[in-house]
Amino acid sequence: MKHHLTAASSLQDWLSYLENAHYKSIDMGLERVKSVARALDLLDPAPFVISVGGTNGKGTTCRLLETLLLNAGYRVGVYSSPHLLHYNERVRIQNQELADEKHTASFAFIEANKTASLSYFEFSTLSALHLFKQAQLDVVILEVGLGGRLDATNIVDNHIAVITSIDIDHTEFLGHSREAIGYEKAGIFRPAKVAVIGEPDIPVSMLEYAAHLNCRCYCRGRDWGFESQSNSWHWFGKNLQRENLPLCAIPLANAATALAVLEHLPFNISPRVIEDSLRQVRLTGRFQQIEAERLSALSAELGRNPKDLARIIADVGHNPHAARYLSEKLKALKEATSSGRIIAVCGILKDKDAEGIISPLLALVDCWYCVSLTGPRGRTGEELSTVLHPLVHKQPHNIEVKSKDSVRQGVLAAIEEADERDILIIFGSFYTVAEFLQLL
Repeated sequence: MKHHLTAASSLQDWLSYLENAHYKSIDMGLERVKSVARALDLLDPAPFVISVGGTNGKGTTCRLLETLLLNAGYRVGVYSSPHLLHYNERVRIQNQELADEKHTASFAFIEANKTASLSYFEFSTLSALHLFKQAQLDVVILEVGLGGRLDATNIVDNHIAVITSIDIDHTEFLGHSREAIGYEKAGIFRPAKVAVIGEPDIPVSMLEYAAHLNCRCYCRGRDWGFESQSNSWHWFGKNLQRENLPLCAIPLANAATALAVLEHLPFNISPRVIEDSLRQVRLTGRFQQIEAERLSALSAELGRNPKDLARIIADVGHNPHAARYLSEKLKALKEATSSGRIIAVCGILKDKDAEGIISPLLALVDCWYCVSLTGPRGRTGEELSTVLHPLVHKQPHNIEVKSKDSVRQGVLAAIEEADERDILIIFGSFYTVAEFLQLL
């Protein structure tokens, strides 16, 4: 595909080119991308590399590890995907996103020197490695995009591999069973290196693959664990206890997995840094409570005071495992605040298990706004409501189901309907939350 892009071209022009430069949007296999990385000397982006895979919890586990290492004074880079609003979110160096010009210069370098055609994700992965290498970091944290074995991030040999959780998702690429998916995720393990596993119900395929590689597995429930108290929690390993830890704004299972990783890092991280990091850690779109002042544009459009609006939460939960966690958080919040109704604005892609995502929330939600998502994978609000109707009829309480043609329409209608005692949850896909955040 011909183009005339340079380092001075806009980031948007580069991204449009990358989206169409390769004949397949997802091209599983590492030979091409690894050969380009080797030629460009990008396979060793930092002295220490942590790869984080799993079905859910990757982003928050990466975020806490990043916060811990930064607070302990180390130079850290993080590569994550997908982004919510801007491509720049995918690469963080010293907790900063980079200017467009840094990305376009990196793209131009790779384009000028690449020896094979690359997909969007492969190209962006190589660009991230190039940016990390230039920044002379102590640690790079790679969030695995899809699966593990054939994900572009897996061209890099990590020092520690982390698995957060295993559940059914992306079946068209990873297989239809936990055993098949577990094997794919275990592809990030390296011979004789440490593998930290946060999934309590570990697939046999994962343990067998780890044994085949002679990995040193550090497994939740066997080698480490955690328990929560009313306003603190404890983490315990074979040789160490961490007691009275502050509760944090990310799932405890993911925080505990990050603390398990600390046991195997060659870095000095003090108890004080751990406590401060737990208090600080936040990640956009993960049970994110939206402050009233951020709602001024929407409330002005509706002619209402932001303080009179419902409590609004955005969550990128887009598979059944994430939806079960979301239902627990909503239930706890409703009990703690003795709030009114729960109103959901939900948009789900058509290749996702809509019934599995909706079911954990049926007993909690009083009114659903099913919204349309655009693009080739988009599902209309009308289509989603047809999945919802038969499920709703089996519930003992009266549940309303409405469909809207966009996230914007659904959010405005839900805000209009809700009062300040209600909880409004916007969830179902990264796209749903991204569209909502753009409205703000």
